[in-house]
Amino acid sequence: MMKRWFQSFFAVIGGVLGYGWSDTVGRPFFNFIETVFGVKEVVGQAYWLMLLGVVLFYTLSSWVVNYGFKWMERGEEKVAHVPITDLLAGTGGMSIGLMLAVMLLTPFGQAGLFSPFLHVIFTAMLGIVGFRLGYAKKEEFIVLLTKTRSSKERGASGEVKGFEEHKILDTSVIIDGRIADICKTGFIEGTLVIPEFVLEELQHIADSSDLLKRNRGRRGLDILNKIQKELDVKVLIYEGDFEEISEVDSKLVKLAKVLQGKVITNDFNLNKVCELQGVSVLNINDLANAVKPVVLPGEEILVQVIKDGKEHGQGVAYLDDGTMIVVEGGRDFIGTTLDVLVTSVLQTSAGRMIFAKPKLLEKAL
Repeated sequence: MMKRWFQSFFAVIGGVLGYGWSDTVGRPFFNFIETVFGVKEVVGQAYWLMLLGVVLFYTLSSWVVNYGFKWMERGEEKVAHVPITDLLAGTGGMSIGLMLAVMLLTPFGQAGLFSPFLHVIFTAMLGIVGFRLGYAKKEEFIVLLTKTRSSKERGASGEVKGFEEHKILDTSVIIDGRIADICKTGFIEGTLVIPEFVLEELQHIADSSDLLKRNRGRRGLDILNKIQKELDVKVLIYEGDFEEISEVDSKLVKLAKVLQGKVITNDFNLNKVCELQGVSVLNINDLANAVKPVVLPGEEILVQVIKDGKEHGQGVAYLDDGTMIVVEGGRDFIGTTLDVLVTSVLQTSAGRMIFAKPKLLEKAL
């Protein structure tokens, strides 16, 4: 329907032009016809040219409209896949470029130093340069908007009111699943940010041919679905991407700098990279170690020895939170439950390790 409207519109334009040019273009044309075909006079020359303009423009408009609609569809598809932040940054840069063109080139045009053609060329060039610079500096543009919003939200006391810090989730912490339980308790404040490139990595893992990886990926997607639908927490899907960066961990660090947020992870290597680049990081493993029950030397614990230790005569037991207890002389008590006395506590990078000895042996001494 739209195509017919455009063709009719062009046909009207062709008819008007044909009728208007009947004196300038029509006279030589009909003189040629009279000479070739021996016709003395053609009646209604203006109307014949108007009809010719209608037919010609209607026919040409069919090709022009088809090509135009295809070009528009391709443009819409490309724009649909561009994140809104990229469009805003590019449009802002182009607007600045056009304003500079008006400010700088208008006086020269009024003075007659620039022709209108050169004025259009330089204006288009500044607009394109502004768009490219704005697109390249989109991260800094987002940071500027964030700072502006933060300054407006500051009260008279100088404290930020209503500002919510962004917590960016990485792939490992989503698959781990404990983040859902932490969010449920209400200890995580602010907005959880789930980057689109993390979702793509999760989907790639969920589609893996390896059964273990496939199960881990599907578990991660289920955890995200639970966080969005069942928990009272704000979730933001960040659609932007850093095409110049290939590694997902590097993209997370870059995103944390752009949003001025914190990365939530349980990846040891990502934790170190964030610390080196000055990005705040929340490690789930550190949190788990911090909330484990504090055990002091001399305390009495009821444990079950399940296996022997590395050293001769040692037995190994575990607390409910997974903390390993090395029981001196506990090898003889494997499979039994007994009271032990804590002798020392060792904190390692892998977690907390408790050394103890059976209370029965203490009494015997």
